[in-house]
Amino acid sequence: MAGQAEEGPLLVIDGDSFAHRAYHAVPKSIQRAGGKAGNAILGFSNYVLRLHEAEKPRAVFVGWDKLSEPNWRARELDGYQGGREMDDAIVEQLDVLPEFIASFGFGYGKGEAMEADDWIASAASAEEKRGGTALVASGDRDSFQLASASVTILHPIKGGEMARIGPAEVMERYGVRPEQVPDFIALRGDPSDKIPGAKGIGAVTAASLLKRYATLEEMLADGKFESQADDLRLYKRIATMVRDLKLPAIKSTAPDWASGAALARKWELNGLADRLEKLAAG
Repeated sequence: MAGQAEEGPLLVIDGDSFAHRAYHAVPKSIQRAGGKAGNAILGFSNYVLRLHEAEKPRAVFVGWDKLSEPNWRARELDGYQGGREMDDAIVEQLDVLPEFIASFGFGYGKGEAMEADDWIASAASAEEKRGGTALVASGDRDSFQLASASVTILHPIKGGEMARIGPAEVMERYGVRPEQVPDFIALRGDPSDKIPGAKGIGAVTAASLLKRYATLEEMLADGKFESQADDLRLYKRIATMVRDLKLPAIKSTAPDWASGAALARKWELNGLADRLEKLAAG
């Protein structure tokens, strides 16, 4: 176990979260071969390279949404993430980014009606089980439920900095423990995902209730929210990341920057290709 800890953490990245950030932060004038958009690819790569240099992980795993099919949450909750619209340019780049990430020798998960959340949660949980540590890079606060003694969330803040979120920071921000985050979301709701929450319950009241009761289920057993019980159970299920997806073993590996450089060159993202070639050359 000690040897695993010494070799560095597993870096787990919410691909969609950082690709969207990149798309809106990097000029849309940046294109790749064939006049196709390249700004999200470039910006996402910058995030990955910065994280890899700073954290020196033993390996990297990226979780992605599959936008071409409804995920299991959308099937269970009408209106889940409803109203979200994406430019064709970001959708097309999201389609090819997994290929680019794979060219570095990094693992990724996508599809099977799962969201990026579920792939990253499963990778982080698998790393905990093997006795290692994981860093989960995500701009989605839902990921705070993963925080533990061996899993730290890297949450982007202003100026490109990353806040390191562990159990104490989750408690400081929300007033609940990491394992209570799904209960908290079920009660408070989540406007960005269109989870309604309990009627008339905001963040302060939700946190207060979770100081008295360990879980939503305990509240329901005590007669609270009787008329909303089934809905709240559904909201909690929707807010809970799946942690047991079967993944191939994520082996410790040095990045194949040369392969990534070749693909960047093919796409005519030449500045990025130059940077990757320098990394490959050591």
